[in-house]
Amino acid sequence: MTTRRDLIAGAGLAALAAQLSGRALAQAQTLASGKDSVVIAMTLEPPTLDPTSGAAQAIREVTLQNIYEGLVRMDRTGRIVPGLAESWEVAADNLVHSFRLRSGVRFHDGAPFSAETVRFSFERAVAPDSTNAQRQIFAPIASIATPDPLTVVITLKQPTANFLYGLAWGDAVIVSPATAAANRTNPVGTGPFRFVRWNRGDRLELARFDDYWGPKPALARATFRFISDPQAQVASLLAGDVDAQTNLAAPEAVPQLRASPRLSVSFGKTEGEVILATNNGRPPFDDLRVRQAIAHVLDRKTIALGVYGFNVDLIGSHFSPLHPAYVDLTNTYAVDLARAKALLAQAGHPNGFSCTLKLPPPAYARRSGEIIAALLGQIGINARIEQLEFPQWLERVFRGRDFDLSVIAHTEPLDIGNYARDDYYFQYRNPEFRALIAKIETTLPEAERNALYREAQRVLARDAVNGYLFVLPKITVTAAGLSGMWTDWPLPITPLAEVAWR
Repeated sequence: MTTRRDLIAGAGLAALAAQLSGRALAQAQTLASGKDSVVIAMTLEPPTLDPTSGAAQAIREVTLQNIYEGLVRMDRTGRIVPGLAESWEVAADNLVHSFRLRSGVRFHDGAPFSAETVRFSFERAVAPDSTNAQRQIFAPIASIATPDPLTVVITLKQPTANFLYGLAWGDAVIVSPATAAANRTNPVGTGPFRFVRWNRGDRLELARFDDYWGPKPALARATFRFISDPQAQVASLLAGDVDAQTNLAAPEAVPQLRASPRLSVSFGKTEGEVILATNNGRPPFDDLRVRQAIAHVLDRKTIALGVYGFNVDLIGSHFSPLHPAYVDLTNTYAVDLARAKALLAQAGHPNGFSCTLKLPPPAYARRSGEIIAALLGQIGINARIEQLEFPQWLERVFRGRDFDLSVIAHTEPLDIGNYARDDYYFQYRNPEFRALIAKIETTLPEAERNALYREAQRVLARDAVNGYLFVLPKITVTAAGLSGMWTDWPLPITPLAEVAWR
């Protein structure tokens, strides 16, 4: 074994100390204010409460780092820091990862956390009946050894550059064998908050877990309210019915909210690439010329301004501008209606065609969809809009692949690797791209890996796999006395242990 790695990218024990002292400060602020509960509104309701059972962002937003924890976690700056593993060592060949686990950790039902629960969780993730949306995180694992209750040794099949990064995602949380099957509706984890009740269609209530292994959270209780209507979000904030909104769906209301002395509004960045998702496995979208024609009519700036009323980061491939390997490919297909019509004619559709545009509930999706349908109409593509609730979208579009076009934000960081999955809902099947991602995953030097990421971005842009639109901004609104909410989203989560009244 080689040098102990407590953090990635140079972050050390000082970062953990700062994180823990921040929680202590939050607790002191709350004690001073006399308030120990919070009501936080979010746009989407999670379909389940088990982040290992589905891909919905809302599951992670509620549960990750609140109810559940992983071996490692991502902090608000995007760094990987210790979680249930207090430290780890990586062998020189990058094949063997040895994790030292925290002692005295218990699940909310009192069951002990140990190396065996880690093994169970990871083996469950790749079992034949697994519904884990990111099974590729665990695919490199060759074996898991548990030489003692506080040690886990994971041996990989090949060097995997982003293995630890994947372990910070909600798909890699540690669950108990005794309660895993019921986690979808009665979640049990090791996190700082325990589940109390879930009134579907309305709210989810959590309470502080008094036997938590880490510093005691400042908040004793927290309620997530699910408010999908943008104007209802604004009304609830102005009336004081909620203390925060994780990502406001009514950007046009920002001036009104900023005018209130009771509220604070911040603009942050996310890892959410908003795309016009395209079914590459269904005619006529299996024809590159059709996808290129669509790319030539997607006026990103018009779409983004129509949704938000202000400029946001535009993208030309499936990659975040926050990453050092980002390439600006927004000019790969310039807006050109004549060229778009010519491509459609070459593809056998001189008069265009009809299709469906299935839209989930978020305002960015439905507002973008209206504009996109109008833009497509300029070249004879009649996109009939079908509005879906999010569980329907997950079932029909994401899992069932029964769609032509859709609009959705992909919020996981570095998720470009999904395009190498033949079973993924885009149905993009390109052996060249699969080989490129495989090479990225086994390339350890950062500069070389970033060069390959740039090449991967260019391939997706060239193939117009999807319509690449803009980066989802995060508009956080909080009561003036509330601190600790994440204003950027390196992961789409709301860690309650960092929230406090001052």
